[in-house]
Amino acid sequence: MKYTEDHEWLRVDGDVVVVGITEHASTQLGDVVFVELPETETQVATGDEICVIESVKAASDIVAPVDGEIVAVNDALADNPGLVNEDPTGEAWFFKMKVEDMSQLDGLMDEDAYNDMID
Repeated sequence: MKYTEDHEWLRVDGDVVVVGITEHASTQLGDVVFVELPETETQVATGDEICVIESVKAASDIVAPVDGEIVAVNDALADNPGLVNEDPTGEAWFFKMKVEDMSQLDGLMDEDAYNDMID
């Protein structure tokens, strides 16, 4: 997995990247009560705001970690946003994207670097 400074994780699955938020981010947000997901077939560029997460503590945006196209969203989060707190790095993925240039992932952190950042 790869990680961003915005506390997102990315898991490569062929030419698609699955994106979610880390356990650290989930804990910092508190109880998630609403998730607004993007539309599929949306073209995004690195840094574009894609999702909105609302919790009892704050609202937060998820931004595109790389350039690509949204090819799937996790509709289960709309019905059960609490999944983000229960399983942030598993069942609570937010979207899948087809990445234009996989070399963009090279600039992201590995797990050790991410853990150093949050310590």
